[in-house]
Amino acid sequence: MSIVRKYLAGIGRRGGLKSRRTLDPNAARNMVRVREARRAFRRFYADCFWSYRPDLIIARDDVAWVAEQLMKHGTREAWIVAARLCR
Repeated sequence: MSIVRKYLAGIGRRGGLKSRRTLDPNAARNMVRVREARRAFRRFYADCFWSYRPDLIIARDDVAWVAEQLMKHGTREAWIVAARLCR
């Protein structure tokens, strides 16, 4: 095995070991909900969130607010996304 190949194999192995982290299921679900709420905020900004700053940062506590705004001001498609956020 060449020196370069050994070096790259060592880097790959170390990266794989360092990048592994354990999340409890609840924390993982919250991360996914926040990501989906941020995506919905950007996607439906013109319909539901036009009176707010476009660079508003959505946190875990804001997920319910995003879902409420989508259900109140959005189309059927926005309502479906909001229902998925509320689960």
